[in-house]
Amino acid sequence: MIPELGLFALVVALFIASALATLPIIGAARSNLAWMQLARPAALAQFVFVLLAFGCLMASFVNNDFSVVNVATNSNSQLPLPYRMAASWGSHEGSMLLWVLMLSGWTCAVSLLSRSLPLAMVARVLGVMGFISVGFLLFILLTSNPFDRLLPPAMDGRDLNPLLQDPGMVIHPPMLYMGYVGFAVAFAFAVAALLSGRFDATWARWSRPWTTAAWAFLTLGIALGSWWAYYELGWGGWWFWDPVENASFMPWLIGTALIHSLAVAEKRGAFKAWTVLLAIGAFSFSLLGTFIVRSGVLTSVHAFATDPARGTFILLFLLIVVGGSLALFGWRAAQVGFAGRFDRVSRESLLLGNNVLLVAAAGAVMLGTLYPLALDALGLGKISVGPPYFDAVFVPLMAPVVLLMGIGPLARWKQASVADLAQRLKWPALISVVAALALPLAAGRFSWMVALGLLLAAWVFTTVAVLLLQRARAGAGQLARQPRSFWGMVVAHAGVGVFIVGVTMVGGYQSEHDVKMAIGSSTVVGGYRFTFKGAQQIQGANYVAMRGDFLAQHVDGGRSYTMHPEKRVYQVQGMPMTEAAIQTGLTRDLYVSLGEELPDGAWTVRVYHKPFVDWIWGGAFIMALGGLLAISDRRYRVAVKAVELPPRSAPPPIAGATPGATPGPQQPAAT
Repeated sequence: MIPELGLFALVVALFIASALATLPIIGAARSNLAWMQLARPAALAQFVFVLLAFGCLMASFVNNDFSVVNVATNSNSQLPLPYRMAASWGSHEGSMLLWVLMLSGWTCAVSLLSRSLPLAMVARVLGVMGFISVGFLLFILLTSNPFDRLLPPAMDGRDLNPLLQDPGMVIHPPMLYMGYVGFAVAFAFAVAALLSGRFDATWARWSRPWTTAAWAFLTLGIALGSWWAYYELGWGGWWFWDPVENASFMPWLIGTALIHSLAVAEKRGAFKAWTVLLAIGAFSFSLLGTFIVRSGVLTSVHAFATDPARGTFILLFLLIVVGGSLALFGWRAAQVGFAGRFDRVSRESLLLGNNVLLVAAAGAVMLGTLYPLALDALGLGKISVGPPYFDAVFVPLMAPVVLLMGIGPLARWKQASVADLAQRLKWPALISVVAALALPLAAGRFSWMVALGLLLAAWVFTTVAVLLLQRARAGAGQLARQPRSFWGMVVAHAGVGVFIVGVTMVGGYQSEHDVKMAIGSSTVVGGYRFTFKGAQQIQGANYVAMRGDFLAQHVDGGRSYTMHPEKRVYQVQGMPMTEAAIQTGLTRDLYVSLGEELPDGAWTVRVYHKPFVDWIWGGAFIMALGGLLAISDRRYRVAVKAVELPPRSAPPPIAGATPGATPGPQQPAAT
């Protein structure tokens, strides 16, 4: 009865979400205190029932209940327990239930951590999130029921896709979904502001920590997915411009623009329209990514669904969400306003340029992702848009973003002096140019693309250093008194520099050999000699593998490393898999991947030397750490006495204002 209990919990959650999507919003419009107060308990109840449903699904996997179609299709009795648990979200149906669990979790978190917000705003925000929950719960119940029964039950399951039987895939989807779904909070705050007609700096302050948290989780999720592809797929790439990768990258770009726009809206009261549109856009791109992955329009290692009905449902829901929110924005556009004047040279103008370029980059990625799919859907032929297009279009857009990122924090709000900026930036510019020219020459192989990458990385590091020096010179102890949001910005920007170093060095100086190796033979790659010692068969939990034995040592001597790549065959599906052996160092990776065994006993082997490749993921983790540090800022944690609504007999509130709350910057901040 566990699957039936899970299905019942989903139905109950749908009814609760329907109440959450309607009653609190109507209550806020009518100043009905009782209806607005339903929002928080409804959000909590919805989370409890969705969590119960997810627990039932996981229990079905753990107990090997092969009478459930989802379990029979995606698990097996030989599958190790951690992967049986992870298989709960390894299918389309399970991953959608994980999506709804994350959404209900974010909704519950907003309800619990918003005690200092006006009740009317909380009711609207939770109501919008309830509406989104209704859409996805209907999607699950109507097209993607994870609890469908299989009669008669299967004797055993088909097994989880071997590509997903990896520790990285246990962590990657929850992190990615936390980011994807987290932008629903920013969307809900934006729509709530449109419904109320209030667009002051306080609204941006309420929304900012939630948006930054979602961005940090999405950054971690994308980085973990890239790292998994690097070591699991066996050919050493870290980003493939796969449509499903792009589906997560587009909301990240819009989200990056959004967190900068929120900073301006909070501090200067400007960029109100930008901020609302970016909040709508970030979540819309998340829904677009869901459509790409689950519509059946493409075949990818990351894609789930092949049922067009599912894609049609998500597409309709996307149109309702995007169309409805944009229509609401059009209705309220006059009230949004464009307050906050600033000079052409100011921090605001630099951040505006940053936002325009990030949105243009997201548009370029969207064009390269959707154009081939649109041509195929219209029967106009098949084309492939790969790395050459993205490298040619994306890099020229992002290079100015990095330059502006260094200038922006050093510029003054409202109006900045060009001469003053030039004085502050002369040393960063000089050091960056020298580093860009000297380091490639010192490496013995000069490349203009490497020089450009090192120029941008050095620019980031030196401008961050100048910013810290500027704050330190402001007075004794000034640097130590900077808020955590400042340090979060510094750490995140430094992470961008680390990331650029990794991308530049591995792209410019990696070495690769595809060789035939017999026992005792050697090959030299990147200054390291790799010697093949042989291969032996081993037995895994649910696979048989040939494990290679390689010895790697620098040609000049020094420490040697033993490396054991594997060629696995999973017993249930008979699917061969390559498990690369990677020896990680601070400045390089040694990477060995087994190919096929040849009739004469030799093996095809792929060997890489990848300089600074781990700085790619290190930079991404540093960026995410900066985001998490920023949301711990005190002003987001200070509790302010909640504002109560007047009784129903009181005069009606001013249109667009929160009943019982005083408009203006003295409104309480989000926790």
